[in-house]
Formats: sequence, structure tokens, C-alpha cells
Amino acid sequence: MNPLTLQQLIPVIQTAVGPVILISGVGLLLLSITNRFGRIVDRARLLARELPVAGANRDQLSAQLAIIYRRSKVLRLSIFLSTASVLLAGLLIISLFLAALLHLEAALLVSLCFILCMASLVASLIVFLIDLQMSLTALRVELTQAGFQGD
Repeated sequence: MNPLTLQQLIPVIQTAVGPVILISGVGLLLLSITNRFGRIVDRARLLARELPVAGANRDQLSAQLAIIYRRSKVLRLSIFLSTASVLLAGLLIISLFLAALLHLEAALLVSLCFILCMASLVASLIVFLIDLQMSLTALRVELTQAGFQGD
């Protein structure tokens, strides 16, 4: 087995740049989702502290906590899928380099990693959109309970 020359390695590095950029972008998405998740957890803890002394508002607080808990599960799924996308992009990069270094035909493996990476990212974004919709629904419920009559 002949080692790769620098001239042979440069196209592999150029090909690997795309997944590296993808990792960076998904990392920013993960930052956004985890910040959102953290805010939801903080809000749930605050409401949970108020629950024992809520009195007449107990049902409203319980309803809000139920919505927050569902949203936290949805965001956890989005975080999981985004993380899986990053891990698959990493496997894609590793498989590209190993295929080049070991002179293997790994088109199927590379294609599979890429497809799964993109599918995981798309699923994560869909789940994130579901959380946004749940957030708007929760806001509407809370505003209605407060007596606000919007559109």
C-alpha cells in the first residue's frame, strides 16, 4: 500500500471542508436550542416552586408545567437529532480520510453517512419548528387566562 502524496491528499481535504462547515453551522443551531431548553427548565423550576402555595392558580400553573414539560421533551429530541447530525458528519469526514488513506472504495459508506446526517438535521429542524408552535400555543393559553383577547 503506497502512502498518499500531498497532491493526492489535497482533494480529500477539500471534500472534507463541506462537512466541517456543516458541523460549525449545526453547532450554532445546537447553541440556540440548548439555550431555549435552559430557559424552559428555569421557567419550570420557578413554576414548580410556586405550585405548593398557588391556591386558586394551582390548575393554571399545573397546565403551564404540563406544556413546559412537553416542550422540554420536544427540544431534547431536537438536541439529540442535531447532535446525531454532527456525529454523522464527523464519521463522514473520518470515512473520507480512511478511504483515501487505505485506498478503499467507500462510496456507499460515505453516501450513507451523508444521507443520515442530512436526514437527522432536517428532522431536528422540524422538531424545533414543532417546539416553536407549542410555544406560541402556550403563550396564547397564558394570555387568554390573563384576559387578553388578541386576534
